[in-house]
Amino acid sequence: MSFSIRPLLCAMLVALSCSTAQAVPAKPQSVASVPAVFQLAHNLGPQNEERLQAMVDRFNKESGSALTLVRLEKDGKPATLNLVSRYDFSDALIQGKRFEPLHEVMSKAGQPLKLSDLPTEMKTGVTDAKGRLVALPLVYSTPVLFYNKNAFRKAGLNPEQAPKTWFEMQGMLDKLQDAGYACPYTSSWPVWVHIDNVSAVSGLPAVAGNGQLSFNGLPQVKHISMMATWTKANYFKLFGRRNEASARFHEGECAMITTNSRESVDFADAKGVDLGVAALPYHDDVYGGRQPTLADGASLWVGAGRSPAEYKQAARFVSFLLSPEIQVEMVRVYGGLPMTAAARAAAQSKLLQDGNKTLDVAFASLKGNAGKPDMRVANIDSVRVIANEELEAVWADGKAAKAALDTSVSRGNMLLAAKPVLKKSQPF
Repeated sequence: MSFSIRPLLCAMLVALSCSTAQAVPAKPQSVASVPAVFQLAHNLGPQNEERLQAMVDRFNKESGSALTLVRLEKDGKPATLNLVSRYDFSDALIQGKRFEPLHEVMSKAGQPLKLSDLPTEMKTGVTDAKGRLVALPLVYSTPVLFYNKNAFRKAGLNPEQAPKTWFEMQGMLDKLQDAGYACPYTSSWPVWVHIDNVSAVSGLPAVAGNGQLSFNGLPQVKHISMMATWTKANYFKLFGRRNEASARFHEGECAMITTNSRESVDFADAKGVDLGVAALPYHDDVYGGRQPTLADGASLWVGAGRSPAEYKQAARFVSFLLSPEIQVEMVRVYGGLPMTAAARAAAQSKLLQDGNKTLDVAFASLKGNAGKPDMRVANIDSVRVIANEELEAVWADGKAAKAALDTSVSRGNMLLAAKPVLKKSQPF
């Protein structure tokens, strides 16, 4: 499209200028002045697509560019820019040759990246062996506990004291149930929260340093066993493998939810919800105490095989996204973790937070997670499917927690051995 539209526009202008002798001849527009048409592919839902469109419209207006949104095709040719979610991440790694490293695109366009202050936890999966960015960690977040303060008040609980441990949380769930809540607690993204992050917080990563799955240790078995007990008691209800549970919390049906910190912006208008936020609970009997959570989310990748003009425009868009004003706007609109020190300072100001402490909780929860493995169970499609299947067998009281986790690890490791490219942690 970018190669054919310029001569077509010029031909139309010439034709219009010669169509009548009485018309004032129009000055043909030079090919160089026509902006390169390039696309940003995504698979966002309607609400976030609308937010992204507003950001794109602003960029086009301020830069005179021609960026358009299209839907991300799983097996199609990448667009110039591609917003890749956590669940599409393994595809980007496997198909590395279909993408251009971001640092190269920016350098060739004369707009080198200046992200020396990018937090370590936000570099996961988007840097090469030399620490250079191959993609932009655009909307990253970490799991936290959101709760409805109104529900706590109704149950006679202190609305300013969220549970710090899973054991403490159990007593609160009982009171919430007695207060009439049929769904005291739920969770979105169960593998990401209850496998990857519960493992990390317990100090026993879901993936060992050698790339082998290892989330069937005692802390993980104990946690999933507790969740199974809660399911039987109707303390814990699961509604799907992705973020289906978030809608239930948004409607005031569930009193507590563990999900991505970025969803604080989605819960701002939740029905009858006075939003509270706390760190993901931990098991206080695990050796070493509570460890940091993990950060992950949507990243921006540059497709290969595009024209220099498109890459130049893509680089301009990346620079636009990294500007202080847009970084703060991104935090306000999407709730993601800010990528620069200036944006973090502004986003954590009292004026912008307006009482929302989610960023403070998220950063405190992430503090000290340098050295955490890049590989995540939730990021490998086939392994995540296996884990979900086994967890659902536990929730349905059809399998013991240890048997389910042992099977998940065994099946997952067999799959990784058969397809070692899935274990790649450093892209390109």
